[in-house]
Amino acid sequence: MPHVWPIIIAVAVVVLVLILVGVYNSLVGKRIRSREAWSQIDVQLKRRYDLIPNLVETVKGYAAHERTTLEQVVQARQAAIAVPPGNVAQQAAAENVLSGALRQLFALSEAYPDLKANQNFLQLQEELSSTENRIAFARQHYNDSVAIYNTAREVFPNNVIAGAFGFAGMEYFQLEDAAQREAPKVKF
Repeated sequence: MPHVWPIIIAVAVVVLVLILVGVYNSLVGKRIRSREAWSQIDVQLKRRYDLIPNLVETVKGYAAHERTTLEQVVQARQAAIAVPPGNVAQQAAAENVLSGALRQLFALSEAYPDLKANQNFLQLQEELSSTENRIAFARQHYNDSVAIYNTAREVFPNNVIAGAFGFAGMEYFQLEDAAQREAPKVKF
């Protein structure tokens, strides 16, 4: 019987090491999926940034005296592009400003019927709308991935392992503008 204790201890150590490795690998996988989800947001934001100059140029021809609105869109785009990679909170804030500026730009089309009927403008507006939907989906996917990662990081015994190996929590990509949280109002 005295020879059994070293075997029991060895088996217990092996089991604990396997649990440690399993939890560590699981956290790494979830963190990678969250980062990959963020890169999908980044891809869609880049697409959005590429569409905006064409949209602004199209609107300039019809609404040249609406310079302030056009400048706000350009400045908001530049600010959003300048956000350091991976800074979720700052990116969300910049995107909120850009979304507001784009809403003002699209509101101009109501005041300019010729612009509203311009095929190039309509195509760019449709592409931007499609991109906004992709961004919304990518945000949802990112936030879901972050929720899974943060939950896995905070439950026991994962929290002990996460703390020991420096797995930091990740931020959600959240809307700050209360107007964006409201349902759109439809008027007839």
